[in-house]
Amino acid sequence: MAAITTALIKELRERTGVGMMDCKKVLTETDGDIEAAIENLRKAGAAAAAKKAGRIAAEGAIAQAQSADGSAVVLVEVNSETDFVAKDDGFKAFATSVAQAAVDGNPADVAALNALNVGETTVEEARLALITKIGENIGVRRFERLDADGGTLGAYLHGVKIGVIVKLEGGDAELAKDVAMHIAASNPTCISADDMPAELLEKEKDIFIAQARESGKPDNIIEKMIEGRMKKFLKENTLLGQAFVKNPDQSVEQLLSDGGASIVGYSRLEVGEGIEKKEDDFVAEVMAQAGQS
Repeated sequence: MAAITTALIKELRERTGVGMMDCKKVLTETDGDIEAAIENLRKAGAAAAAKKAGRIAAEGAIAQAQSADGSAVVLVEVNSETDFVAKDDGFKAFATSVAQAAVDGNPADVAALNALNVGETTVEEARLALITKIGENIGVRRFERLDADGGTLGAYLHGVKIGVIVKLEGGDAELAKDVAMHIAASNPTCISADDMPAELLEKEKDIFIAQARESGKPDNIIEKMIEGRMKKFLKENTLLGQAFVKNPDQSVEQLLSDGGASIVGYSRLEVGEGIEKKEDDFVAEVMAQAGQS
């Protein structure tokens, strides 16, 4: 049997990111053949990833990347099981590399994104390797892309939890970034009143009618109350109607007008949106463990 030297273990660890003890074990199994060891680790990683695939990954990070010529910008959400892993440098580097692959490769969907290269491997292979190294379920969930096409692009990341990209007609990069920052903070439902979903308007109107009738006021007064509340709702929930976060005396619509710009579109991603997170019951967990002892 070949000698499993410290140098060999160190080389395998540097090439795979796997822990020292696991490196030693797999090198022993392959009689010191480092290439065979890497292949075995990849197979084990795929098996481990399959076992972890059912775990809820609702934490993670939003990463952003821009094309070299500034003509496109992308946001990507990469999920992990815990916030602790989301702060890991290796996880953050993976998320950034996925965003760069998305902006460079312009994939049609997440499946196509996973097939793109990041360095010498694909996104999917890098994901499986990271699962092996970290020990949590990790997934590339979604991405959004905006192309300039003669417009002005802007992006804003609030830590790693919220990301926004914006496209303006006119204006400049600073204005686009300000609008993106506002969207990150205020999370408007849509751009303008014309874009507000009809079903949402009807739902809100029904609530306001019920509230107004509780007041016991005459129908003509109730009608004015409802009209006023609907206007307020639209102002507070549409991007153009909202007060600009950096200057509440100015609406976003006024901000854009003063900057000689109009908004073409935007995308906002927040980590874990729409994912049903697992609620840990600490007492039940302790009792369950006590019952097993």
